[in-house]
Amino acid sequence: MRAVVYTRTGGSEVLEVVDRPVPEAGPGEVLVRVALSGVNPTDWKRRSDGEVAGGWQIPNQDGTGTIEAVGPGVDAGRVGERVWLFESAFQRPWGTAAEYTVAPAHRAVPLGDAPFELGASLGVPFLTAHRCLTLGEAMPARLGPGALEGRSILVQGGAGAVGNAAIQLARWADAHQVVATVSSPEKAQLAAAAGATHVIDYRRQDVAREVRKIAADGVDAIVEVAPTVNADIDTAVLANGGVVAMYANDGGDQLNLPIRPQMMVNAEWHFMLLYTVSRQLKEHAVRDVSAAVAQGALRVGPEAGLPLHTYALDSVAEAHDAVQGGAVGKVLISI
Repeated sequence: MRAVVYTRTGGSEVLEVVDRPVPEAGPGEVLVRVALSGVNPTDWKRRSDGEVAGGWQIPNQDGTGTIEAVGPGVDAGRVGERVWLFESAFQRPWGTAAEYTVAPAHRAVPLGDAPFELGASLGVPFLTAHRCLTLGEAMPARLGPGALEGRSILVQGGAGAVGNAAIQLARWADAHQVVATVSSPEKAQLAAAAGATHVIDYRRQDVAREVRKIAADGVDAIVEVAPTVNADIDTAVLANGGVVAMYANDGGDQLNLPIRPQMMVNAEWHFMLLYTVSRQLKEHAVRDVSAAVAQGALRVGPEAGLPLHTYALDSVAEAHDAVQGGAVGKVLISI
């Protein structure tokens, strides 16, 4: 099989397309013929730094394809099943940038008849967004129709992949208002296509003032990509008992908060990293995201505010560079 491998960390030049034997599914594993591999910021960041455990790594956590074989302990009836993959390369060498990959059976999730393009876009963005929307005492533990009824959600960076996922999931869960911030009119169109009820251009508008016009009592939850940059805004717009869920550190590594004002509204600030979330909570997220897919509530493509950029396997370095360069939309590798 053809696979992308790197044996040392560094820039995208360390990625090589090589020939490797097709792996065999071990106990509790499935062998997947990959159709599309999804590229996320976490993929180029992992490739750029640290050690390569075991001496080699196939990159990319997310992907989609068809189960070709199962290992001992896995239902043989799953052969032929269309699946989406998550955390394929987490503490394992078998990422999705290859013609075949092996994965723990629970990380190969039934996709049904949904498009492969959607399947390859689900893992990191949608599971991260799900966790952000279920953090905090005042937020539901699970998502589904009605789960966010009456709540106002602010998505900082609504044109990004996680922002897009948060908007779609919040609308599916019947949030009262989903406010998204963006940096340009073009991105505003994408956030609106994803389903945001209100879009604020933070380069042209006073975000805190505009949010308070929309939600006079403040927002119940903020999905935050840049806490250092947006701390003043977030503290100004939180409702009593409101939650800030931080999943990235765009714009800085140090966060300063005004203590007393946040005490007054019983604010909750949560940090989250998908890889260290408990397996039970990830299982909840997988089930809820799968339910949204089955109900036709999740979409990809320009009409869903998430343009697709597809590269060939031989162009994997260009795909990684596109994500690192801030490509707007979803970058996929066609296998």
